[in-house]
Amino acid sequence: MPVKATGGRVEDNVVEGAPDENRPVTSARLQEYCAAILSAAGLPDTDAITVAMSLVDANLRGVHSHGVSRIPIYVDRLRRGLVNKDPQVKVVRETGGTLVVDGDNGMGQVVMQRSLELAQQRLPAHRTVSVAVRGSNHYGSGAYFARQAAAFDAAIFLYGNAPATMAAFGGRDRFLGTNPYTFAVPAGDREPMVLDMATSVVARGKIISAAQSGDTIPEGWAVDPNGMPTTDADAALAGSVLPFGGPKGYGIALVVEVMAAMFSGANSGPEIGDLYEDLDRPQGVGAFFTLYDIDAFVPVKQFAERMELLYSAIKDSGPADGEVLLPGELEERAARRHLQEGILLPPAVVAQLENLSPESTPLILSTDGPPRK
Repeated sequence: MPVKATGGRVEDNVVEGAPDENRPVTSARLQEYCAAILSAAGLPDTDAITVAMSLVDANLRGVHSHGVSRIPIYVDRLRRGLVNKDPQVKVVRETGGTLVVDGDNGMGQVVMQRSLELAQQRLPAHRTVSVAVRGSNHYGSGAYFARQAAAFDAAIFLYGNAPATMAAFGGRDRFLGTNPYTFAVPAGDREPMVLDMATSVVARGKIISAAQSGDTIPEGWAVDPNGMPTTDADAALAGSVLPFGGPKGYGIALVVEVMAAMFSGANSGPEIGDLYEDLDRPQGVGAFFTLYDIDAFVPVKQFAERMELLYSAIKDSGPADGEVLLPGELEERAARRHLQEGILLPPAVVAQLENLSPESTPLILSTDGPPRK
């Protein structure tokens, strides 16, 4: 579940070590700090908290490419007027259990959160609700929203399109985005099963993170502008990411594009504004998700018991080397560890946040005990 905003006492000189070391910070303090930055950039306080919660949740789960390193570009786009700070998210078409939602060019997390709430309100009456979303922006990690659905005993499929960074299979020019898709379902007393993945070999955000850190990337992630394999993160950003599984990943990316853009009327392919490069126009991102009320198909208690048995059977299915892992399990372990030990942020990210913060207090480890969920 999302991490709730809490206050935190901050004292100077809590963190030992050289200034170039990664700096630990509690999730509560980081969320509070980032929400203040977003509020100062013009977001209403409630929406600022929504965006901050989403980003910090990604850091908690070890998905740093979708975490608070996105704050600077979000603030830049808000200041340029490329994102509506106070959107009127509304249903523009409704037929039974289907909705088309216009996000009014709001922050992606805000639009997605309100769309999910609209779907949840209709779930008891329709038991299955599908929502097509247009007029949105980058919504961060899909797992953040999918886990919310699992918490109210629903399964969810979520599709989102993205700026063109990947060539079609057999093509040279960028056409499709990394087009992530996400699935989540509750699993009784165990953590929900969450599959959240890009249709590229790797999320482009990881290449952005590597470029920011001056690191190389593994071969096979991307090609340079000439279509040649590269391990240089900057050359990869100038070129194209590669679909996972060759034509199979390309095919799934195209399916996601159809669901997210054709059903909603959102921008598609090269029409979508690039988050970092197109600083003169909105993104126009689209999404599509379906909620399934589990109790409409099978009693929730029975479903939970069977999911727990499935988990146990998979775990005991004879690991070849190490252990058998379930989708989302590594992220849940990372979240538990970071809740206890704090989130380690690179110095460059800390410096960016401190430069944007309306506070004069540095972003350091809170001393008021472990953060609370």
